[in-house]
Amino acid sequence: MAKRVIPPETGHVEDVALQVALEERYLAYALSTIMNRALPDARDGLKPVHRRILYGMRLLRLDPNSAFKKSAKVVGDVMGNFHPHGDQAIYDALVRLAQDFSQRYPLVDGQGNFGNIDGDNAAAMRYTEARLTEVARLIIDGIDEDAVDFRPSYDGTDKEPAVLPAAFPNLLANGSQGIAVGMATSIPPHNAAELCDAALHLIDTPNARSKTLLKYVKGPDFPTGGICVDPPEAIAEAYATGRGSFRVRARWHQEEGSRGTYLIVITEMPWLVQKSRLVERIAELLNDKKLPLVADVRDESAEDVRLVIEPRARTVDAALLMESLFKLTELENRIPLNMNVLVKGRIPKVLGLAEALTEWLEHRREVLVRRSKFRLAQIDHRIEVLGGYLVAYLNLDKVIKIIRTQDEPKPVLMKTFKISDVQADAILNMRLRNLRKLEEMEIRGEEKALKEERSKLKSLIGSTAQQWKTVAAQIRETRALFGPKTALGKRRTDFALAPEHDEAAIEEAMLVREPITVVVSDKGWIRALRGHVIDLSSVTFKTDDHLKFAFQTETTAKVMIFAGNGKFYTLDGAKLPGGRGHGEPVRLFFDIDQDAEIVAAFAYQGGRKLLVASYQGNGFIVPEDDCLSATRKGKQVLNLKAPDRAAAMTVIDGDTLALIGQNRKMIVFGLDQVPEMTRGRGVRLQRYLDKGLSDVTTFKASDGLSWVDGAGRTQTLTMRELKDWRGERAQAGRIAQGLPKNNKFRGAPTAAKTGGDE
Repeated sequence: MAKRVIPPETGHVEDVALQVALEERYLAYALSTIMNRALPDARDGLKPVHRRILYGMRLLRLDPNSAFKKSAKVVGDVMGNFHPHGDQAIYDALVRLAQDFSQRYPLVDGQGNFGNIDGDNAAAMRYTEARLTEVARLIIDGIDEDAVDFRPSYDGTDKEPAVLPAAFPNLLANGSQGIAVGMATSIPPHNAAELCDAALHLIDTPNARSKTLLKYVKGPDFPTGGICVDPPEAIAEAYATGRGSFRVRARWHQEEGSRGTYLIVITEMPWLVQKSRLVERIAELLNDKKLPLVADVRDESAEDVRLVIEPRARTVDAALLMESLFKLTELENRIPLNMNVLVKGRIPKVLGLAEALTEWLEHRREVLVRRSKFRLAQIDHRIEVLGGYLVAYLNLDKVIKIIRTQDEPKPVLMKTFKISDVQADAILNMRLRNLRKLEEMEIRGEEKALKEERSKLKSLIGSTAQQWKTVAAQIRETRALFGPKTALGKRRTDFALAPEHDEAAIEEAMLVREPITVVVSDKGWIRALRGHVIDLSSVTFKTDDHLKFAFQTETTAKVMIFAGNGKFYTLDGAKLPGGRGHGEPVRLFFDIDQDAEIVAAFAYQGGRKLLVASYQGNGFIVPEDDCLSATRKGKQVLNLKAPDRAAAMTVIDGDTLALIGQNRKMIVFGLDQVPEMTRGRGVRLQRYLDKGLSDVTTFKASDGLSWVDGAGRTQTLTMRELKDWRGERAQAGRIAQGLPKNNKFRGAPTAAKTGGDE
């Protein structure tokens, strides 16, 4: 038993409701996750771990032109000083910042194995080396000039920046992914030059809307390229609201071979798709025969991506083949947009494109003002020091005499020459070697230049218009570094509309077209035998079960079931269980009542018309296309009122209808007496005093009524021979002498064997 802990009598014990305690603690956890882990800051686009990595590397002097240092050194310093959440978490973040296939503009320059697009992991941190990139330098530039606020580190022994100066639009340029508590963020990368153009437009037109900025920002620009196939309206709506998604497809082209053959070569992948996993997926689909247009896939990638798709035949349409691959694989990927960020570093909010750029611009203006004030303070201090140097130069012998003769020369200097404390300290701290530089013209020249700079800074600090003009100039410098003519700044993702193809053709292209024979048993078990089987005598069934329906079709066709509840159900032929065993119950595929028997099963052809009838003799004609169902629940066509049930269905093939009841009475009349409907109870077809309908059929009056007898022979009666049974709709009919004894117009399929229990 666990020992019960009794608090000391001197201790303070406070009763707290469990719900209150849980709410307080969970709220603290949620806020910590949102603020310190998952959501990026709208100003610099960084999460705390990324900000700490960049700042830690700055302290290690890992500038773009410096030598590399071990990643383990970086991780250790960052973990020990700023981020006590484990070395692996820090290293994973550092690796992602260095991957040029994950980051549009990498912030870390990595040396060694930092992973690849196949999904392979980076080498251990003791093997890899890192330093900052030029983009990271821009983001950090000015941090030593009081550009941003600092806060105490986790243990209070050091300070870390709350945000970085961010002279680069990192939030949108590199994007961000994260899942917090109750919220998430997903921002794809964009082209930096386009963002700078949009920002310059915002400076000139502060109230510009997100849709206006799409003149400059075409859409996302992924590091792995690809083609965005969303319509412009959808892209505009996504940027206006800050929520949406982008459909991105792989880039491919057709390479011609010999004798009219060709290969499809994929050169660019959708963002964040692992190439090795994609190849495995295509191979699985090939093994499952779900890509009949594809013969083989192979990866010939080296430095660049080169994925080769070999078509089944040279007559295969390349565009249709790719559409089937786009539909089944990650060669087309949907990348979400959810610009949920921390505004001012404190408030989670979903921003549109214009709002996100405005937050960055406001931050840049604030950084400019703070750096200007910092420089102004430095200038004031230097001018004051230069004043002291000028006094020392003009009175050098007297200054030296005071310093040599006085025990405390500082107050004597201040009193004698009426100088400030700062100036006295500057004179006393001066090195002897500097005395040769103390020329009056040099001192006055430097002082004049500093006063001119001070005047400009004061003018800048006091003028908002001048501030925005300076910010715009800085943004133009950034754009020049990453313009469309540079290797890093050139747009990689293009835009196009997805080609329109017949959906039926695409569906058919994803299936192997093979002949099958569908078999349905009396107890509702269904299966598909390979090939067109004529003799079903070798097919076995469960005990007390036997063959009810059998028909030939193909795997690309749809199989339709008409049940006793008056509903039609639709199933793809490729999804039917195989011919081994007894198949599977139809009720596994559809929501069919247990007491509803299967009235009919057939292959959908389209364009035909069906006649459906209930046990009580009601029915109507319905187009076959109106009977297709898209759900497990089926489609209600024949409305029934208990205890009535659906009893028969036939395909219209002629102009005359024949019905036979369980009382062996038959009636024949023209189909023009039966209405065509899409749903309903229909009209009375035949009247019964007791029992009900057994079967229906249609035929051409010129050909006569034919049926198959028990011996498998076809019997036919002409309209003259049928004169005793001809009548009008809703009549009872007459006893059917010489007609099928089982009251069915269609004989049973070829006799089949009965198997034992499963």
